[in-house]
Amino acid sequence: MTWPSERKPGRTGARWCGAGASGFTVIELLVVLAILGFALALVVGYGSPASRGLDLRGSAAVVASGLRLTRSEAILNNRAAAFGLDPAGHRFRPGSGPVQQLHPSLAIELLTIAGERKGHVGDIRFNPDGSSTGGQIWLASGGRKIMVGVEWLTGRVSIADASR
Repeated sequence: MTWPSERKPGRTGARWCGAGASGFTVIELLVVLAILGFALALVVGYGSPASRGLDLRGSAAVVASGLRLTRSEAILNNRAAAFGLDPAGHRFRPGSGPVQQLHPSLAIELLTIAGERKGHVGDIRFNPDGSSTGGQIWLASGGRKIMVGVEWLTGRVSIADASR
């Protein structure tokens, strides 16, 4: 191997230093890093649509779990238990359990019988035999909508994607 200082005139080859040397300037590197940083900030700030869909499905699963817990409590204690939902406050209370908070970005609607509505707050009541007053809870976020339903006769809780 020969070093640049040892090269003989007239020989061809890449020059390692001096005028006309190829490479990147500091300014070019800074511009590229700034563009990459800006792109990363957009990706991180925007988030992926799939994760928003998973958050919505996760919230629906938590609500359905609370409904099933309330039904089990009514059957176990042999007395009626109510699943209370406050759509404006983004919270619910399963039976005698603690109040649970839902994500504030969710749009929440409750459809239940008139006797279980108190202003903007409402209940879905489960009876000791497992039946219920029935109802639907709609959760929406980013154009997607999921419905958590409760059958009045059996008290069965189901989750359905209503975006389609």
